[in-house]
Amino acid sequence: MDRLIIGFCGGTGSGKTTLANRVIEAIGGDGVLVNMDCYYSDNRHLPFEERERINYDHPSAFDTELLISHLKDLKAGKSIMRPSYDFSNHARSDELVLLESAKVILVEGILLFENQELMELLDIKIFVDADADVRVLRRIVRDVRDRGRNLEGVIKQYLTTVKPMHEEFVEPYKRKADIIVPVGGYNEVAFSVIMDMIKRKIEK
Repeated sequence: MDRLIIGFCGGTGSGKTTLANRVIEAIGGDGVLVNMDCYYSDNRHLPFEERERINYDHPSAFDTELLISHLKDLKAGKSIMRPSYDFSNHARSDELVLLESAKVILVEGILLFENQELMELLDIKIFVDADADVRVLRRIVRDVRDRGRNLEGVIKQYLTTVKPMHEEFVEPYKRKADIIVPVGGYNEVAFSVIMDMIKRKIEK
């Protein structure tokens, strides 16, 4: 069976996860979703204070080699044991999640297009865009509510690493996309176009 890999890239808080989740819900059992955030490098050997200082928006923070290997396995019809990440501790957890291959493989993350080998695995490349002020507000809400962070720390991280890394490793790669989705994950026209494209591809 020929499997389709679709990549959703975009800045933090752009709505890429929302859009990818909407697509996976719509296609049901024909799809599987892989989150790049689960593939942060395993730094449990480092003290917490050192883990706090890591630039998590730089390509070096990710175990991209493992992500590429897992996407190749899914493309080949194999299952994978996806790692999990504990954001409150800045460390990979012991939990592994079984993901079965499917007709449509979705992968989402901020740096999908930065790595050439990773990008070449993607049959469809989607860049989800949103205004910077919207993205930073979403980031603050998410990190404080869901990831155990404090407001001061989130703002400091945004200004010192998130914003400059976005300008260097995310925004310039927008031109690599096949589809650019403005206004985040609830652009209904874009959602319909993506679903129609998937339907045509898997019905061939």
